[in-house]
Amino acid sequence: MHLSLASLAKPVLHGYFRSSCSWRVRIAFALKGVDYDQVPVNLIKDGGQQLTGQYKALNPMQQVPAVEIDGIILSQSLAVIQYLDETRPGPRLLPADPKKRAQVRMISDLIASGIQPLQNVHILQKIGAEKLQWAQHFIDRGFKALEEILKKTAGKCCVGDEISMADICLVPQVYNAERYKVDVGQYPTIKRLNQTLLEIDAFKVSHPSCQPDTPVDLQA
Repeated sequence: MHLSLASLAKPVLHGYFRSSCSWRVRIAFALKGVDYDQVPVNLIKDGGQQLTGQYKALNPMQQVPAVEIDGIILSQSLAVIQYLDETRPGPRLLPADPKKRAQVRMISDLIASGIQPLQNVHILQKIGAEKLQWAQHFIDRGFKALEEILKKTAGKCCVGDEISMADICLVPQVYNAERYKVDVGQYPTIKRLNQTLLEIDAFKVSHPSCQPDTPVDLQA
């Protein structure tokens, strides 16, 4: 079988240790057992390294992550996760059953489109002094809906008993919620799932506390 040089090269993740979108990709790489390199993009330092012309050439949206893989660049975490699922062996990240697969996509989109973007760095910088209350409001709003959905879909994981893209999205979002002092105890299903998932190696090794660009005072 002919393999291109691009397909043999190690993937490169351009991301930030505390970016939930970057963390999603790190979890997916870990679950799939894919070795990769990391290039830190500090969202705070120097006014935001994602805003440089060099990074804009890689990702025109000037967000993280950007992933160089198989000769292409992908810049949306859910697209990266689904690409990995379609091109790499290992555990499925989307279920074979179409109903469960739709539920996984629904939960993933709810988090990735309906909750997380409202607390990203760019948005909170625009909000200013009210950023904590803003973040709390929209996380609580999203978690109230998510809790009701997960009550119907969850087993050991978000959808049934197998880890999926939904779980990959959930854990970083709970981390964000705790950063912004949201009482996750109000959402028992979310809390239970998060605690279970954090015991799994792929979620541990990808955690923001143990990345190459994690500041010393935040390291595990």
